[in-house]
Amino acid sequence: MDFTKMHGLGNDFLVFEDDGAQRDWQALAKKACQRRLSVGGDGILIVLPSSRADIRMRIINADGSEAEMCGNGIRCFAKYVYETGIVDKIDMTVETLAGIIRPRLTLEDGKVSDVSVDMGKPSYDRASIPMTGEGDPFDVEIKTAGRIVTISSMLMGVPHTMVLTDDLDAIEAAVLGPAIERHDMFPRKTNVNFVKIIDESNIEILTWERGAGLTLACGTGSCASAVAMHKKGLVGAKVTVHHSVGRLVIESLEDGRVIMTGPAERVYRATLEE
Repeated sequence: MDFTKMHGLGNDFLVFEDDGAQRDWQALAKKACQRRLSVGGDGILIVLPSSRADIRMRIINADGSEAEMCGNGIRCFAKYVYETGIVDKIDMTVETLAGIIRPRLTLEDGKVSDVSVDMGKPSYDRASIPMTGEGDPFDVEIKTAGRIVTISSMLMGVPHTMVLTDDLDAIEAAVLGPAIERHDMFPRKTNVNFVKIIDESNIEILTWERGAGLTLACGTGSCASAVAMHKKGLVGAKVTVHHSVGRLVIESLEDGRVIMTGPAERVYRATLEE
């Protein structure tokens, strides 16, 4: 099977085109995404036709679970389908489990340099996240991993939970991340973002992704973190989110929609033996 390795700020994916064969994509993702033992990746992206949009994207995490949406993944996906000629539109529509997503491409010498994505509106409804209990899902105290942690949650295409910290280096992300992800309050688990405020226009985050673990970057997590800090009054409406290998610009519009802009990179194309 031919595939293309791509990444968005280090969040890496294997892109496959569905040729109609009956494949166990979950099993393939678990095998191919193993680092050191196979290609390695945070997940796979599958290109399929759509009756509702220009194209359809499936996202399978490294553990075989299927995600509703992925911010870095959608940028990689949009770059791939445009540069391979599958979709010839700079403004395209992509069908996902989170609904129709609308990437807009920026081109340099015919190649995609940046992708802006209308990520839609976040939901703070506990049933939608989903998150048990009642009331505001912000500034909720939970007990996990032997400590009390203050969290704020929302649905940003996928469930996201934010933990504000003054020191990302000191936070035990590999311990707290999975503990919060699997907390009883989240029946479908949650992504976890540890957020540090730099100033009113800049934040830094570290993300534990549901189904993938610690990742170098997270697009939906960047959106959720920027929106949460803006909602708390700690940052402005337009925020640069810093990751270890790059940046995303997140803008909260007055109507509630969130715009994410950032790069996507093609690494190589190869053939995976079945």
